[in-house]
Amino acid sequence: MFAATQSRPSLYTLPFWLLSTSNFLFSASFSMMIPELPAYLEGMGGREYVGLIIALFTLTAGLSRPFSGKLTDRIGRVPVMAFGSVVCFVCGFMYPLALSVWGFLLLRLIHGFSTGTKPTATAAYVADVVPADRRGEAMGALGLFTATGMSLGPAIGSWLAESFSLNVMFYTSSAFALLSILILLRMPETLTDREPFRWGLLKLKADELFDRNARWPFWILLLLSFSSGAVLTVIPALSMKLGVANKGLFFTVYTIASLVVRVLFARTSDRYGRVPVLLVSSGALAVAMGMLVLAGLADAAAPVWFWAGCVVYGLSWGMNSPTVQAWTADLSDEHTRGRAMATMYIALEAGIGLGAVAAGWLYNHMAGGTQASFAASALLALVSALLLIWKLKR
Repeated sequence: MFAATQSRPSLYTLPFWLLSTSNFLFSASFSMMIPELPAYLEGMGGREYVGLIIALFTLTAGLSRPFSGKLTDRIGRVPVMAFGSVVCFVCGFMYPLALSVWGFLLLRLIHGFSTGTKPTATAAYVADVVPADRRGEAMGALGLFTATGMSLGPAIGSWLAESFSLNVMFYTSSAFALLSILILLRMPETLTDREPFRWGLLKLKADELFDRNARWPFWILLLLSFSSGAVLTVIPALSMKLGVANKGLFFTVYTIASLVVRVLFARTSDRYGRVPVLLVSSGALAVAMGMLVLAGLADAAAPVWFWAGCVVYGLSWGMNSPTVQAWTADLSDEHTRGRAMATMYIALEAGIGLGAVAAGWLYNHMAGGTQASFAASALLALVSALLLIWKLKR
């Protein structure tokens, strides 16, 4: 759309690079404070509420998806993206002022609106500006910037907190969000039939809660993302059990593996199709969860299985994340593309939430709960593979 006229439309246009840079800054902004927030809340006397730090953030992110999808299709992609960054900007300044446990938890609830809005509009924008036959490559490249921001953000945040203060970290988070907003202001809007915002747009009809065109990506992502909730919940405990001192090292390694796949195999789903690539990634995810089951047995080979599972887990998400986004864009109607993307992200957040709750319950109430969590994740990944095989045969 924005590229010069060529025999083959360009993917890496100025709007794409601006969007990628904005995404990097946005993801680094909200992720840089995550490692420090548990201790911060405990210092207020809220040790028993530490589990709500992520839960409340995810809750509002999920609840806001249908609204962000509708607004993306009605008032434009750029305003909704800007709103998500504005929330991060404001919340960064508010954390030092939230001096009570309940004030802090309320702020986490509000902060969740950021990731409930910007990614929805971002995915719709990418689908608008890149050629349809290169959407998989585009989503992978965009995800490269997002994943890099999320992996570097926590390291930057911890360094700022240790070297300076928590307040400096919070204000830096706001600064990153502000830069993200400034970049968005230079981006052209891609929605042609725009409406001015009015409060009536926040009233949702039944058919605006879920986009039927995105039902296949919804169910596949729901099944696959269960594993993410399980990993986030029990991997720290498994790391300690195996003598891995740095509980965040697993996440660093799997992020690197994911980035490698995005770089080397960016166009795979554009060449061979979304469903075949998702079928391979589902199988890889099942294998990764099986390896982590073996790691949980804590025998002499356990560390080998732990790191092997970590790498294969990263490889699987490096394949399925950009592919399911591209598949959703393929299936969506251009007039309701924002709603389709919102439906996909609802599946992601619901799957993570269900996986986290189930893994937490199994870990606390069942001997071998760690292995059971990974076994359940492997089973659901195999179910998704069977559904995809059926889809291919149709």
